[in-house]
Amino acid sequence: MKHCRFSGVMLGLGLAFIYLPMLVLVVYSFNASRLVTVWGGWSTRWYQGLANNSQLLGAVGRSLQVAFCSALTAVVLGTLAAFVLTRLPRFRGRTLFAGLVTAPLVMPEVITGLSLLLLFVGMGQWLGWPAERGLVTVWIAHSTFCSAYVAVVVAARLQELDRSIEEAAMDLGARPLRVFFLITVPMIAPSLLAGGMMSFALSLDDLVLASFVSGPGATTLPMEIFWAVRLGVEPEINGVASLILLAVALMTLVVWWLSRRAGCNRQRALREMATG
Repeated sequence: MKHCRFSGVMLGLGLAFIYLPMLVLVVYSFNASRLVTVWGGWSTRWYQGLANNSQLLGAVGRSLQVAFCSALTAVVLGTLAAFVLTRLPRFRGRTLFAGLVTAPLVMPEVITGLSLLLLFVGMGQWLGWPAERGLVTVWIAHSTFCSAYVAVVVAARLQELDRSIEEAAMDLGARPLRVFFLITVPMIAPSLLAGGMMSFALSLDDLVLASFVSGPGATTLPMEIFWAVRLGVEPEINGVASLILLAVALMTLVVWWLSRRAGCNRQRALREMATG
């Protein structure tokens, strides 16, 4: 009994440590005072001012665009890398390939950002592309970084699959590419979704890589917030952060509702099969 009570207290303290700062941020986004540390009453003036802050809204749009494109690219590259690592256990250079795939997980982002910066500068001098750093270079950097996380998640799922279903499909005449898209991909769809959502969150949150590989007119939201905080926190930043928290909460609620509905439908189908 005491052990359960202690576990509950520690769980409550941990949740408070994580979510209490977010709650304070949401409350202060309705602060009427321009000084974010001084409470001046309730007001929505900063949300109204956010609609007129084209610089901050532009950074949000660029961050969402880069995060969406990076997530799609990372899912494709990470899935291919995971498929090679799990389905081709023996080939020359496998250890080196596996190390290169997982290297971004343990390598400091400063080193990765500096190396990508030197790569883009060298390519610009020798090949003429990219002529300047911008959203494309940020997208390439984020895709490279996030594909390692997708590869780890998808590889773990591929190792758990029963390959007899794929082998049966190929015995019936299906080509390997058709088996991959019609059988393998649906079975690993949850891991693809998880890897894509993780890549989207990592890209949206990244500051270090974007600081190295971005250029004029390609400022992302984390960069905009970081530079603004150095001069003093603007109340509009609390507003945009609160809106992002609201969007994440709604997305989580929708995913939970869909998964629960799918589970209920699955249980209902099993009961009908058992009684029928």
